[in-house]
Amino acid sequence: MLYVIGLGPGKKELMSQEALEALEKSEIIVGYATYMRLIQDLLEGKEKVSTGMRKEVDRCQKAIDLALETGKTVAVVSSGDAGVYGMAGLILELLDEDSDLEVRVIPGITASLGAAALLGAPLMNDFCHISLSDLMTPWEMIERRLKAAADGDFVVCLYNPRSKGRPDHLARALSILESGKAGATIVGIGKDVGRKEEEMIVTRLDEVDETLVDMTSIVIVGNKETYVKNGRMITPRGYRL
Repeated sequence: MLYVIGLGPGKKELMSQEALEALEKSEIIVGYATYMRLIQDLLEGKEKVSTGMRKEVDRCQKAIDLALETGKTVAVVSSGDAGVYGMAGLILELLDEDSDLEVRVIPGITASLGAAALLGAPLMNDFCHISLSDLMTPWEMIERRLKAAADGDFVVCLYNPRSKGRPDHLARALSILESGKAGATIVGIGKDVGRKEEEMIVTRLDEVDETLVDMTSIVIVGNKETYVKNGRMITPRGYRL
């Protein structure tokens, strides 16, 4: 058995009961070192295999090999949801077509949902996810997707918004979104959601301070109807009030 587990934002209270039970059943846990540290208190007595950044293929192949060679129950862990920029797709891609290994994907709370709950209710109408990391997707494609989202007035959740290696990507993305959205569009920033340093910022598209955003942040850009009430971000669904 190979579990692919979404851990949510990083604290036990935001993990599903199914995820907790899968971790309990697993004998070997494989994951990125930072994510393993988030759940270290749940891994007592288990064999642990951790790797650094950009070792995703090696990590997933190792998990598959361990499950097949040892016959033990193995878990690969991802932050958020394993099927949203996580390891679920890679595991399924690497698995041989004739493999009899049972793989179960366990969902978790992805960053946009955790940040949305912190910020209020910004995802009540149509929304999309766009990652600003160009390690896997060419920047030209990211720009096209941003433009399409702006033209369609989607609420836009920006993943991997800003890093030391990509300090200007967020500013460029917001500029593209502003080409199809008003500068007064409400923007929410959730930082370290579900962790001790948790913080929310509600601002406007034309007033975002990019320097406050890092890789532990999620940026949610509202649509033309998104507004702020009692400090919370709301995108109306259209119910009669």
